[in-house]
Amino acid sequence: ARGGNVIIPSFAVGRTQEVLLLLAQLVREKRLPHLNVFIDSPMATAVTQLTAHFRDALEEDAQEMLAWHEAHPEALRLKLVSDVEESKALNQIRGGAIIVSASGMCEGGRVLHHLVNNLPYRQNAVIITGFQAHGTTGRMLVEKARTVRLFGQEVPVNASVHTLGGLSAHADQGGLLAWLKGFAAAPGQVFVVHGEPEASARLAEVMHERLGWKHVALPERGVAYPC
Repeated sequence: ARGGNVIIPSFAVGRTQEVLLLLAQLVREKRLPHLNVFIDSPMATAVTQLTAHFRDALEEDAQEMLAWHEAHPEALRLKLVSDVEESKALNQIRGGAIIVSASGMCEGGRVLHHLVNNLPYRQNAVIITGFQAHGTTGRMLVEKARTVRLFGQEVPVNASVHTLGGLSAHADQGGLLAWLKGFAAAPGQVFVVHGEPEASARLAEVMHERLGWKHVALPERGVAYPC
């Protein structure tokens, strides 16, 4: 509506393809007009092509959406970008493009170039579609930083930043506990190594309280743990 571009930092495998299906669904339901979508990541391009090739392995609604897009290619104009020069050319577009690019946490890859070229302008938008770890550029954007440092320069964040929840592929605390309950006996030692400190500490407490597992730890450098 503002005449700008939409930048979507996205994980190349799984998340990009899910975002693409959601965009197609929005167009199909006439909740959005026709779109110009660029998938700018060699890995995401390869996986998107594999996804379309092995469509029989997909859920029925995903197969149906692929078939709809093939029948209405003008509704969502999709361009898979692998070539470096093609990727650079995207930064000449001043409006009307949705660019889905890796990395998902804005820590490397082609998306950084798109952020440099689009963050300073108010007509543009950035849509965050996955968890952003503490200390990453993506997390800074989520937390409404006024500038971010990219390629050694401070880039003003004038574009609007939006966060979509509900797309995470990771199990939450309840999902992890349900899986852990399948163990016939408690492991000798459990390490919680993935997650932010507060959430990790709480998961360790819950495992101890609800499962009765005695040896659950958040490992620390230089500490030896019995196994």
